[in-house]
Amino acid sequence: MKTARLLPLLALSLLTACVVPTGPVEVTRFNRVADNVPYGTGSFMVTLVGESVSDRSLAGSPYLAAVAREMQRVGYRNDGGQSDVIAEVRFGATTIRPERRSPVSVGVGGSTGGYGSGLGVGLGINLGGGSATQVQTTLGVRILRRSDQLVIWEGTAVQAAKAGSPAAQPGIAASKLAEALFKDFPGVSGETIRIP
Repeated sequence: MKTARLLPLLALSLLTACVVPTGPVEVTRFNRVADNVPYGTGSFMVTLVGESVSDRSLAGSPYLAAVAREMQRVGYRNDGGQSDVIAEVRFGATTIRPERRSPVSVGVGGSTGGYGSGLGVGLGINLGGGSATQVQTTLGVRILRRSDQLVIWEGTAVQAAKAGSPAAQPGIAASKLAEALFKDFPGVSGETIRIP
């Protein structure tokens, strides 16, 4: 009987272990709310565009899936055919290597004054490992109204994570970026926000 009670707690603890901490996401969005464009209604399709298309269709699948999931969450219906809107997706990742500095630094100073003069030498040794290489991942989405090809919404989300960490993996980064990008959709036009 005790085992049956502990089983749900064990399952819950396993689920919380699956949560990957990620850094904050910087999001900028533009929309046409002031022009009374409706959002979150009708059908949609998602497609890769720009440099993201060339030889990257497999790499783009987590980003396409994440954007499609968020489009459905905010009210659109998934329809690969003649949809009302088209969500154009661009993504990319850049490796940022920290500037390498010597782990040893030397400082020299001196002074003169009414009570004499002095000279000092300081030696500093960096015992830390320094900054880690970062991966900066970007997701950009433009929503076009199919009937007249008018861009009705666009946004960009950027996140940096330590290279090699789970947060830098494409599937996790894609989900986090899409979730941040569509938070409080359509958002305040022209505002850049930081989402933890």
